[in-house]
Amino acid sequence: MEEIFIAIMEQIAHEMPDLSLIDEDYGQLEMGAEEDHYPVTFPCVLIGNTDSNWHDLGYGAQNSESFITVRLAIDCYHDTSYASGTYDKVRERQQMANSLYKALQCLQCTENASPLVREKSREYALPGYIKVYEMTFSFTLHDESAMES
Repeated sequence: MEEIFIAIMEQIAHEMPDLSLIDEDYGQLEMGAEEDHYPVTFPCVLIGNTDSNWHDLGYGAQNSESFITVRLAIDCYHDTSYASGTYDKVRERQQMANSLYKALQCLQCTENASPLVREKSREYALPGYIKVYEMTFSFTLHDESAMES
């Protein structure tokens, strides 16, 4: 699974060089200021929350139906009300989320994995004026790592 994660990180870094952070998602956005963790800078993409259902093929080989979640987090300090004159910031955030989608849709991370396909997306706000665009991608993976040589 680490190959999938690394391929996704490298693709995002290549396609979206203006991001300030690309990292594994271990709950950084939900941690309070009093908790000890590496600082999160914005905009960032966090990758994780994999979920796999494995099907045994025998002799140590398995196939999975897997999901991985990618979260784009952006700090929103601009007034985006219509009267503000800076409501185009909403469009910029949406365009950045679309760039992330386009960077990952149909990405084949390894020879043993099918291309990524977006299955679900949502957006939500977090305290501290943080907007999160979350996408879940599906893929299948063939694993022979437990096969005897």
